[in-house]
Order: sequence, then C-alpha cells, then structure tokens
Amino acid sequence: MTTGIHGASHLRIDVVSLFPDFFASPLESGLIGRALARQIAEVHLTNPRDFTTDKHHRVDDEPYGGGVGMLMKPDPIFAAVESLPQRPQREVILLTPQGEPMTQVMFRDLASCEQLVLICGHYEGVDERVGHLLTREVSLGDFVLTCGEIPALALINGVVRLLPGTVGKTDSLRYESFETPLLDYPQYTRPASFRGWEVPAVLLSGNHAAIAQWRQQQQVERTRQRRPDLYQRWVEEEGGE
Repeated sequence: MTTGIHGASHLRIDVVSLFPDFFASPLESGLIGRALARQIAEVHLTNPRDFTTDKHHRVDDEPYGGGVGMLMKPDPIFAAVESLPQRPQREVILLTPQGEPMTQVMFRDLASCEQLVLICGHYEGVDERVGHLLTREVSLGDFVLTCGEIPALALINGVVRLLPGTVGKTDSLRYESFETPLLDYPQYTRPASFRGWEVPAVLLSGNHAAIAQWRQQQQVERTRQRRPDLYQRWVEEEGGE
C-alpha cells in the first residue's frame, strides 16, 4: 500500500509491518487521510515476510538460551529496511515498550525529518541486532500491546498533523496541551446553558483581557490537579507560582 506522493520535498514514512492491512482504514480517514490525499506526506508499507528466504516465510524463531515466546528474526527486518530508498534526514525507529515515551517535543523533532522508517515489533520483541539499524526506540507508554502497529499509527498521526497544511488554523497548534508545560484550558461552545450547566460568564463578556487571564488561571489549576509533574516543570522552567 502506498498513500500520498513520491516527491522528495515531502515527508516520507516507511512502515515495516507484518500486517500492512492494519493501516488501511486509519490512513484513509479523517484529518490524516485528507493530509495524505493532499500530498502533504506519503506513507509506504513494507512487509518483512516478503524478504524471507525459506519456504515457510518464517519471520520469528525461539530465543537462544531459552525463554518464553518467540522473537522476530533480524534478517527479514534488515532486508526490508535496506530495500527502502534513503533520504538524508532519516530516522529509523523501532516501536517497543522499552523505548523513549512519545512526547509532543519528539513529534516536532520528527516532523522536521525527510524520512521516517517505523519498524513494528511483534511477539516477545526483535533480535537485539536489529538495534544496529536504529536511530531511536520509541514507546507509546509504560504498558505492553500485542503489536507495534498501534504505536506506529499514533506516531504517524502526531507527526503528520504538525506538517504545514494538515491543520487549517496553524495558530491552534501553538496553544495545545503539551506545547508548553501547562495543559489546555477548558473550552465551551453553544448552547450557553445545557442541562443546568452554564458557560463561565467571563467567556460571554467580550473582555479579551479578562478571558486571557481566566484561561491562564485555568491552565495552571488544571495542570496542578491533573499533572503535578508538568506543573512542577512549569514552576521551574517558566518561573511560575
């Protein structure tokens, strides 16, 4: 499957996956689907099983030294990655629970690349020698999933939405949660009264200075309550309360 365009000026994302069909619907839907259709980025899917040399097309085997489960073999992964074109600014990433947790800062860094190669792990993981291909190991969080395709989709979504042209109002990206240490402020839309819950009066006042002050206060309080780690970072980095 290939989605998007082939122009070198656009971000190329190569996904090495045993289940390329997993990506069909998510990459064709919503904001990301429209971004790919508008040639903002391109996604290519490569199955390492196509690079096996035995008649059973095995991509996994038992770990040396014993242990539970199976490991993905290094040779099909190396062959799959080495078959891809290479752009100068390239990151080769393994999606693994042992990796660095995804962050907005990471997404911004990756959005500046020319090419991302995402290797989706399976089974009990991959042969350690695959590490010689990598520039990063990345995790969706401190938990274990059945496959690397879900974190790969999250990374694609987080990066592509930052590319120019994906989001209509680019200013909105500057004020999101995690762009600063503070979480986003509460937001409301019509109706002004819903089942007895009222929109805060300040938001209806037309006083932009008062609204800005209220939003700042809400960001600080929400971050303090929900993410004390981010609140402490804000205090230390931004000279907060």
